[in-house]
Amino acid sequence: MNIQIVPQNYTAQMWPQVEHFLEPAQKFGGEDYTLEQVKMFVNMGQWALVIATDAQNIVGAMTVTLLNEPNNRVAYITTTGGKMICTEESLVQLKEIMKGLGATKLQAGGRKSIVRLLQKLGFKERYTVVQTDI
Repeated sequence: MNIQIVPQNYTAQMWPQVEHFLEPAQKFGGEDYTLEQVKMFVNMGQWALVIATDAQNIVGAMTVTLLNEPNNRVAYITTTGGKMICTEESLVQLKEIMKGLGATKLQAGGRKSIVRLLQKLGFKERYTVVQTDI
């Protein structure tokens, strides 16, 4: 298993190989963004595209944005899908990649089932987000 960031100048060429991993996650993201908007953010370099590969194939993908807070630089996972993306081995590699981008924390949001999975990998629930239209 290998986790790697796709250099921004290759994201357009890589997109057709990963969008089918990210598309199912859109039904859980509410109305935050569409798959086309994810693609735009990735191609513009605002979000990083990270892929999981086995010996020969891409088996999963995620997108990550970096947020600057007063005390931390947070790598926030915005979208994820596929296989082998939420394992101890992939998390170790992802942390090293994000550390190389200056991140000091790794965060993700999600429904209860993904929160339980991530807690098994050492994530801690920080708070619950609620929302209403204005």
